[in-house]
Amino acid sequence: MQPQPERTDPARAGEPLRRRIRPRRIAALASVTALTLAVSTSAGSGRLLPAAGPTKAGAGPIALPRVSALAPCMISGGTAVQMSEGLPTSTGYARSTGTVHALTLMVDFSDAPGRGSALERYREFFPQTGEWFRTASYGRLDYRAQTPVRHWLRMPKPFRAYGIERGAPFDPGYRGLVQDIVAAADPTVDFRAYDLLNVLVTPNAGPSALDTVLSVTFAGNTEAPVADGAVVANASFVYSRQDDGSGSYGRTGYRVLPHENGHVFGLPDLYTQEGGGAVGHWDIMSEDWGANNDLLGWHKWKLGWLDASQIACAAARGTTEYPLTPLWRTGGPKLVFVPLNGRSGYAVELRARGGNDETVCRPGVLVYRVDAAVDTGMGPVTVHDSRRDSGGCTRSPNVHAELSDAPFAPGETFQDPKRGIRVQVTGADLNGDYRVRVTRG
Repeated sequence: MQPQPERTDPARAGEPLRRRIRPRRIAALASVTALTLAVSTSAGSGRLLPAAGPTKAGAGPIALPRVSALAPCMISGGTAVQMSEGLPTSTGYARSTGTVHALTLMVDFSDAPGRGSALERYREFFPQTGEWFRTASYGRLDYRAQTPVRHWLRMPKPFRAYGIERGAPFDPGYRGLVQDIVAAADPTVDFRAYDLLNVLVTPNAGPSALDTVLSVTFAGNTEAPVADGAVVANASFVYSRQDDGSGSYGRTGYRVLPHENGHVFGLPDLYTQEGGGAVGHWDIMSEDWGANNDLLGWHKWKLGWLDASQIACAAARGTTEYPLTPLWRTGGPKLVFVPLNGRSGYAVELRARGGNDETVCRPGVLVYRVDAAVDTGMGPVTVHDSRRDSGGCTRSPNVHAELSDAPFAPGETFQDPKRGIRVQVTGADLNGDYRVRVTRG
């Protein structure tokens, strides 16, 4: 993921930052023998399993109902994909429904002592992160952050001694840091009581995010350190503050954590190495800085936040009309999926301003392609722009503007002639609900 780093050079105050940032890494499904972070949770309780216990699924989406009408739309990327958009989410990630307990630790170093109190750092992210997940999930994820250690947890070595760069899981320095965090917290923390781990590193540790992005999530690995007889949960590390230069950090800076936690629930990065151009600001797994935005409807299905009755699978040939209600609003039909094959298809949803979607400047029907065979950070989702090269409609600082007016309005049509797919927006009512007509040859 790509953060908007804290500005340190007033001379650059008017210059967009997204061209100078580097993607954040996620360490997923790494088969290494050293200590890396992993998850092993129980589908029933969500708690960490004993170290010698089984490593069966913990993600809520794994329990998605196998409705026969939706089966053709449950695409899969296969085992070769590190972190896939396929359904259901593979095993090993944290549950994304019900009550989830997030252990949150604030960490500093002798050469980077925490500035201010640890609780001030904690309040940069909470309660906003929990509220964001509550809104995005329609109340289906009860995210409870807990910080049993209410002071900076001082590491035994200076930050520089760990040699951390980009958070690579095979970096010996990072392995050492993980071990030291577990050792320092274990006398106070019962790791068996939590589903995931957040490590809020003091922001003055390491280089500016203008130079190197260190924030990282370890998720779904096969080996992990053990504390209290339990395998340590999926873990997100947050370093530099996310400040897009708009002066709104106090309201928007927390959003790096919902992005990183999206990985512990099994969601891939949607940005590409070139930037956020594939999805823009339509999903927090693409751009997580600046004003608020939600998750795509596909991700809400993947996380178990939509019922089967809210999803339509347009797998049959012919023409069918479907109703859609705004994605931010609880209830009603949310997603139409048009499968192209066993690994990809087009998703159709209605985006309008409300809830977590406060940045929507042109409401309408968003059409995007999902490819479960494309890995995290390589562009597994591509939004189709209804107004190419328009420059977009948003004026939010550092938001990818070009795709901000991507949705299709009533009377407009998306077409894929090669595959015989057509999506027509046939109308909208006074309640803000739309109808779309899907044709496949």
